[in-house]
Amino acid sequence: MNPRRLRALIRKEALQILRDPSAIAIAFVLPVVLLLIFGYGVSLDARRVPVAVVVQQPSPQSESFVSGLRGSDQFAPMFYADPAGARAALQAGRVRAIVELRADFARGVLDGRGATIGVWVDGVDANTARIVRGYLQGVWQAWLQQQADARGVALVQPVRLEERVWFNPALRSRDFLVPGLIAVIMTLIGALLTALVVAREWERGTMEALMATPASIDEILLGKLLPYFLLGMGGLFLSVVMARWMFQVPLRGSAVLLVACSALFLLAALGMGLLISTLAKNQFVVSQVAVIVTFLPAFLLSGFIFDIGSMPAVVRVLTHLVAARYYVAILQTLFLAGDLPGVLLGNSAALALMALVLLGAARLRSRKRLD
Repeated sequence: MNPRRLRALIRKEALQILRDPSAIAIAFVLPVVLLLIFGYGVSLDARRVPVAVVVQQPSPQSESFVSGLRGSDQFAPMFYADPAGARAALQAGRVRAIVELRADFARGVLDGRGATIGVWVDGVDANTARIVRGYLQGVWQAWLQQQADARGVALVQPVRLEERVWFNPALRSRDFLVPGLIAVIMTLIGALLTALVVAREWERGTMEALMATPASIDEILLGKLLPYFLLGMGGLFLSVVMARWMFQVPLRGSAVLLVACSALFLLAALGMGLLISTLAKNQFVVSQVAVIVTFLPAFLLSGFIFDIGSMPAVVRVLTHLVAARYYVAILQTLFLAGDLPGVLLGNSAALALMALVLLGAARLRSRKRLD
């Protein structure tokens, strides 16, 4: 390894980055666009859900229950005079649920024999249906407690639930999604930067000139890795700044551990990009392969959105081959929980192993030949 040749190759790549804005766009523009789209446009929370409310016989008791729906951020009540109109609205998709207070609601509350509330939930989207049902049960329990307090008696329940929410007490899906999105962004940055750059050099014919120099294949690979590694870490810094200050995602873990774990993952992503570039020398082919091999697995199989524990056993086994799986676990732990060695050590070791394997495979596939 000749230090002078290595410095010359690094300088050459740095000048290439400055002359070609596509690499800078991948490293800095792509994270901004994806974070804005997912941070503001994608949410797993249910807010202002349209709900049809049918009150067959108004009373102070029914009005107090309906006021609980009005005061909730989760619901946007829409009032209907009869159940038929509410069912038509549910079938047309104008509302996601129906809450019906029957004519004997007040009488059942007053005489103590119990009152029944009819609830119909649109189950086309099963996840939203479960969330809406849970919200309605919460409003119902709050109303029961309010009624018990008004009468000066204790609300008798066979089991009293005392819940504590750890790590994400506000239950904001954004706090869960944004750290995982950083893993997807870093996957794209690492794989696309190296794969496209090497393929571009083959297409332009500059790779042949590079092969004719006295530089060894190790110097050529290292000269390409270092500049794009620094560029990828710059994209990470931008993503973390946006997550922390724009989306208000807490960072409870160590920033040093975040940088160290991210460096391991970026090396694995760069190794994947180099390996792809050794298999194809066309930018279009390389970009398609990079999206299929890196982005889609990182998006679908990393736990970024879909829970790995809910996947079939065969798919759960396949997720162990996706580097983003380990990085998502690290990011969500550092951002939301803190420095937990039980999570960080095992996942960091897996990333280090994958980085060694991918970089080693890229080195074995690289030859200082034109064939």
